[in-house]
Amino acid sequence: MSPSRVLVLNSGSSSVKYQLLDMRDSSRLAAGLVERIGEESSRLKHTPLAGGGASREWTGPIADHEAALKAVSAELAKDGLGLDSPELAAIGHRVVHGGKHFTEPTVIDDAVLAEIERLIPVAPLHNPANLTGIRTARHLRPDLPQVAVFDTAFHTTMPESAARYAIDVETADRHRIRRYGFHGTSHAYVSRATAKLLGKAPEDVNVIVLHLGNGASASAVRGGKCVDTSMGLTPLEGLVMGTRSGDMDPAVIFHLMRVGGMSTDEIDTLLNKKSGLIGLCGDNDMREIRRRIDEGDQRAALAFDIYIHRLKKYIGAYYAVLGKVDAIAFTAGVGENAAPVREAAVAGLEQLGVMVDGELNAVRSDEPRLISPEHARVAVAVVPTDEELEIATQTYALVGRIENAAPCAGTLE
Repeated sequence: MSPSRVLVLNSGSSSVKYQLLDMRDSSRLAAGLVERIGEESSRLKHTPLAGGGASREWTGPIADHEAALKAVSAELAKDGLGLDSPELAAIGHRVVHGGKHFTEPTVIDDAVLAEIERLIPVAPLHNPANLTGIRTARHLRPDLPQVAVFDTAFHTTMPESAARYAIDVETADRHRIRRYGFHGTSHAYVSRATAKLLGKAPEDVNVIVLHLGNGASASAVRGGKCVDTSMGLTPLEGLVMGTRSGDMDPAVIFHLMRVGGMSTDEIDTLLNKKSGLIGLCGDNDMREIRRRIDEGDQRAALAFDIYIHRLKKYIGAYYAVLGKVDAIAFTAGVGENAAPVREAAVAGLEQLGVMVDGELNAVRSDEPRLISPEHARVAVAVVPTDEELEIATQTYALVGRIENAAPCAGTLE
């Protein structure tokens, strides 16, 4: 029997998230997180999922990503799932930025690594960390296929009319300035899962996907392909987020430089880490914001209203882009759990055929579900995202295609 396990790695600058899946039935065998890499108080939490064992957690110095992956392998080995297992078919890596040309999951070689590195200027926070995880995994298992699955890939189907900014073309091309979009693995998974929920094929469904977490993005998906998305050159554009501003007049930056005397680094920090909900009201946890609203906090109420106003604008815009909408799908931490956000986001859109049923919307569940009335023209759904499963599925499919395409032993060429 061919190896069927895929290890999914999401490497940050000082962390590694991981899941091990068996692709015969898409079951999870183990999951975990290593954080504070490079510190004396590094922490590893490992949860075996196949046998229902208890989570294991320890703290101590983990010097670098290689030490982190060795620690992960040791924890997996305790469950009989080590990194050296012959049942491991591949390692799938989340890579945030794949630029314009990485449109599919890609087997990693030196040329692919070089291109990911070349994209660092447009993803300075993410691609370096992703590269570190890839290089470490390749060093530990050089014999194993390693696959890059790009956050941007799902959005490469956008037409030029959606992907281009209205600036000088030569300048844009020279500096790779265009809308790339992010959260692509989530948007891909959720759009397909929504079609399945409706009992239809993805190519027969138009979906507006709202990925609402601390980072937030919207996409317009026509027949299984993205035709527009809210994030742009970087994950800063678009919706109001936990700490990011989203859409804003670019001249604000010039104003802050000329009048406020702020440096580019200070403005970068302001817009990415001190804006959005936390900039508006001091909290980026929607649960805490709702609690404050219930207690009469006007600042929290205004932050919520601004968040919803922007969200509703994108729903309306993408309704116009698609022309016909079969479903609106809410996903990620806020989208899956914050019923007041879902209700407020579609309030007043009844003339567009969009509404939610209050009782259905209030139900908490880990399963995909419809929260719109049966008679609604547009289905409104809550679809838990599963980016790790999406990465594993794409990785396993690619490795399988390569194996099937390889010439049989003894074939003459």
